[in-house]
Amino acid sequence: MVESTVRSQYDRLAPIYDRRWRGYVSRTLTFLCRWMTLASDETVLDVACGTGELARLILAISPHQAITGIDLSEKMLQQARRKCPTAEFKAASVTALPFGNATFDRVVSANAFHYFEPVDRAITEMSRVLKPSGQLVILDWCRDDWLCQLCDWGLKLIDPAHRQCYTQAEFHALLQQQGLAITAHRRVRFGWWGLMIVTCTTPG
Repeated sequence: MVESTVRSQYDRLAPIYDRRWRGYVSRTLTFLCRWMTLASDETVLDVACGTGELARLILAISPHQAITGIDLSEKMLQQARRKCPTAEFKAASVTALPFGNATFDRVVSANAFHYFEPVDRAITEMSRVLKPSGQLVILDWCRDDWLCQLCDWGLKLIDPAHRQCYTQAEFHALLQQQGLAITAHRRVRFGWWGLMIVTCTTPG
């Protein structure tokens, strides 16, 4: 039910998404690219890739990077394919990734974790497709921030696609409960909006 709601919502937003959220998306994803420091031979999976803006930024730096993006919305993926014809994009759910075990060096998700449900299954799936000692990088809203708390409360009332935001402590606990080791983390602010980022590794 939640995923069908997210899909419908972003199918409608797809034609205007980049224009509406240009500033926020540019700032957050530019920060994420700098945080990750990818090697050119790493394989990357972008979970909830939207219109492919992260892939576009990565490919602008490293044109031969092997990038795959998944998203629930086929119309968002159509935008991504136009932007990044050398990347691969598939319609799929984070709770049932259509890839074998140990496929990717890096799995990344930006500005989407608050939609994932069930969250433990999402983390398990992202971990499953990582190679041994691979890295999972997640950037999302941080409920330690007062404005995010207010938004989280409001969205639960008016947006059936929204699940929940987490505090940094809750977020780290969810990852560690799935056997991931946190290697780097930070809270960051873009204007009024507070986010958190974490890098963690699979056992290996």
